Amino acid sequence: MKIRLISFTGRGQALAEDLAEKLGGEAQRCGHPLSLSEWTQAAFREADALVFVGAAGIAVRAVAPYLAGKDRDPAVVAVDETGRFAVPLLSGHLGGANDLAGRIAACCGAQAVITTATDVNGVFAADLWARHQGCAVLNVGKIKEVSSRLLSGGTVTVKSDWQIAGDPPDGVRVSENGACDVRVTVRREKEGPLLVVPKILVLGIGCRKDTPQEKIERAFQVLLEEEQLLAEAFALAATIDRKGEEPGLLAFCEKHGLPLRTFTSQQLQETEGDFSASAFVREITGTDNVCERSAVCAGKGALIVKKRAADGVTCAVAQMPFAPDWR
Repeated sequence: MKIRLISFTGRGQALAEDLAEKLGGEAQRCGHPLSLSEWTQAAFREADALVFVGAAGIAVRAVAPYLAGKDRDPAVVAVDETGRFAVPLLSGHLGGANDLAGRIAACCGAQAVITTATDVNGVFAADLWARHQGCAVLNVGKIKEVSSRLLSGGTVTVKSDWQIAGDPPDGVRVSENGACDVRVTVRREKEGPLLVVPKILVLGIGCRKDTPQEKIERAFQVLLEEEQLLAEAFALAATIDRKGEEPGLLAFCEKHGLPLRTFTSQQLQETEGDFSASAFVREITGTDNVCERSAVCAGKGALIVKKRAADGVTCAVAQMPFAPDWR
């Protein structure tokens, strides 16, 4: 988590610097050099969490112009300069503000002031659970429906493509068939349930020299459509090392927020699995398959979509191991 802290007094700055050291963040005194609005605008764009060491009202007014949505806003926490209270103000669950307030409290002896209804009532929170499982949450408007039903004493059903270890919390029932309220999957679903999407897919890519970003994008979109996969489920892209500096591939990865991992031809050839072999590809690259082997090599998991070739771009998908539980 990339954390930015700002303070407004000498005492507040001392606390901000102490928290920055313990949390791995960056602390700044307001006005040195950025103004409050300049700092907030930059931090909202670049950081995962903003910590205001000062009055909660200052934080609320500072972030108000930049609010975009609970699935897009960073975590925002206010801490008084004496370190007595840590108050999550924004993105308590999806952004991790509640967890961050707890970490801050542990660092300086503060009291984390948690106000989200599911937490104070001890009710299962689907969005917080998803975050702890390393998953994205889609159609976030459904979060309110799920939480409201649980808060009123009702039951919600969860259907998962993976067995979830442990016993489900109160009010939650696991369903294997039929309709559900929460769906754990990497594939597209009809409108209805809250989608919890594990970020466990690896996109293996092979391409010709100087392939433009647009061609790679088209190949990816066709892959998503034909395999009914969710773009939010992809965690990595992978290829052979000689393609690691391709401008079009790097631009594609940056657009989708995918780290690019590269492997030597020897590493790829030594990767075990049932791959589509090409003598021509091996003659050119030193390995008989780039996209399938790189996807498996990066993800250490199973190949779920074999090589697809179109317009000089090859794609394959591997799935990393995933073992959810009810934590």
